[in-house]
Amino acid sequence: MTAGFAIVDLFAGPGGLAEGFSSFETEGGIRPFNVALSIEKEKSAHQTLRFRSFLRQFGKHIPQNYYDWLNFGGAEPDWKALYPLQWEAAEEEALCLTLGEQPANRIIADRVSAIRKAHGRNTVLIGGPPCQAYSLVGRARNRGIADYDAAQDNRHFLYREYIGIISQLEPAAFVMENVKGMLSSTVDGVRMFDLITDDLRTPTDTQGYELYAFAPKGSSGPAKGTKPSDYVVRAEALGVPQARHRVIIIGLRRDVAAALERQSKPWRRPSHPRACAADVLDGMPRLRSGLSRQKDDGASWAKALANACDAVGAQNPRLEGDQEQAFRKCLSDVRASLETAAKLPRQAGKPAGIGSTCPLALAQWLRDDRLTALADNETRGHMPSDLARYLFAAAYAFATGQSPKASSFPAGLAPAHRNWDSGKFADRFRVQLRDQPSTTVTSHISKDGHYFIHPDPAQCRSLTVREAARLQTFPDNYVFRGNRTEQFVQVGNAVPPFLARQIAEALWEILSAPQLNAEQFASNPLLETVIA
Repeated sequence: MTAGFAIVDLFAGPGGLAEGFSSFETEGGIRPFNVALSIEKEKSAHQTLRFRSFLRQFGKHIPQNYYDWLNFGGAEPDWKALYPLQWEAAEEEALCLTLGEQPANRIIADRVSAIRKAHGRNTVLIGGPPCQAYSLVGRARNRGIADYDAAQDNRHFLYREYIGIISQLEPAAFVMENVKGMLSSTVDGVRMFDLITDDLRTPTDTQGYELYAFAPKGSSGPAKGTKPSDYVVRAEALGVPQARHRVIIIGLRRDVAAALERQSKPWRRPSHPRACAADVLDGMPRLRSGLSRQKDDGASWAKALANACDAVGAQNPRLEGDQEQAFRKCLSDVRASLETAAKLPRQAGKPAGIGSTCPLALAQWLRDDRLTALADNETRGHMPSDLARYLFAAAYAFATGQSPKASSFPAGLAPAHRNWDSGKFADRFRVQLRDQPSTTVTSHISKDGHYFIHPDPAQCRSLTVREAARLQTFPDNYVFRGNRTEQFVQVGNAVPPFLARQIAEALWEILSAPQLNAEQFASNPLLETVIA
C-alpha cells in the first residue's frame, strides 16, 4: 500500500477541492492526500488558500488562540510571528501566480519537478480552469462584444496549462472540474469538450489516461463516460444541500486504469442522504437585513419592513384558497414579529448550531465542537423597495412551496428593470426553499442578493457569506479573506468540499489497492510495462 499521495492544485480558488482531499481520512485515521502545491492568481482567494494551508500544518491540533479569535473576536493574532515555521510552509505551498504567464510558468515548472522527484508518480492533480469562457452567462456576454473572436480568447485554452502540468507530473490520477456549459461550448465549430478530453487522454506521446465520470446516471460508482452528459455531477444527489451541476472528469494513468479493470470489485462511490437548505441554515443566528441609502438601525428597519408589509398586503398575490390564506397569515406573522425582529443584529456569530434534521455525516463535516461562534456572518443592506419584493417572494414561497417568477409579481411591486417582462430573468428574485436543496451558489451572489433570498420572511434579507458557505459545505472553521464581495466570489466559484471529499474517498479506494501500488510501478519500469 502506498504511503500517500502529494496533491497539486491548479486554479485553486479558495481551496474547495484541496479541502476535501486533505481532510479525507482512512479508517485508520490517516490522511493520505497531502497538498504539496496550490496555485491561485486572485489575491483575496490566494490569501484564503494560504491561511487554510497554514492551519493544515497543525493537523488535528489547530491552536486554541485560533478558536479564541473566532469565538470571542478582538484583534487577529499575528500568525506569522507566533508560528513562523507553519506560516513559512503555507507560503511555500500556496502561491499567488497566473498560469500561462512568465515568470510564473518557470516557477511552477521548478516546483512540479521537485514534487515529481520527491514523490515519484505518487501524485494527484486537481483543479478547474476558469469557466467564464464556457459558462452560458459568459458566452452571452461575449456575444455582446463587438468583433469578439472566441479563437483569440485565451480563457478558452487555459486548460492547456493544466494539460502541461499533467505531462510534467505524470500523476496517478487527476480531477478536472468545470461548468456544464463546457459541454456545448464551441470554437470555430469544434466542440471544446471533445478537444479537451482528447488532450486529457494523451497529454504526451508516451503517457496516456483513461477518463471516468464520477457519478454517471445508473451507476453505483465512477465509470468510463460514454457520452459528455455522463460527466455532469449533480451535487444534490451526493448529499450536498445545493442543486449544483458541474462537469467533473477523473483521469487515471493507463497503468493504474489497467489494474483497475482487472479488479473483481466495482469502483464504488460514497452514498449520502439528501440534504435541504433548512438542514444547514437552521440553527444559525437570526439576523435582520440592513438598510442601504438611508439611516440603518433597528427602529428604521422595523419601520421600513412595516411599510413593506403594507405595500405587499395591498397587492393581489393572485393566489386562491389555502394558499392565499397562508400568504396573508405569513404577512400578519411578520408584522407581529417586528418589535422582536427589530432587535436582531445584522452581524452575529452565535449560536453556531445546525438544524436537527441535517444528515449526521454532513453535520459532522460542517461543525467544529471547538467553535461557539460563526465567522463571516453579516447581512447586506437592501433598499426599502427591495425589502417589499423580498417579503413578497418569501411569503409566496411559504404559501406555495415555490419561488415566484417575474410573472407572479404584482405590477405594484415590479422593479424598473428594462428586461423584467422579457422572460429572460423570470426568477430575478428567488427564494431558497427550506425543504429543497438550494439553487446553485454562483459568484453572482457578490453583486446582489436577489437570487439568494433567505427562506425566513421575518428576516427579509439575502444570504450571508457564512450561509452561502454552508450551502457550499465549507466547514464552519473555514475563514475567508478579503472584503465581503470578494468572499462571496470565492464561495460561489468553489467546488463544494463535501463533494470533493467523496471524490477523494473513491480515488483512495483505487489508489490504495495492493495491485495499484504506485510506488512499486515507479520503482519497477518493467512491471509497469507488463501491466500496461
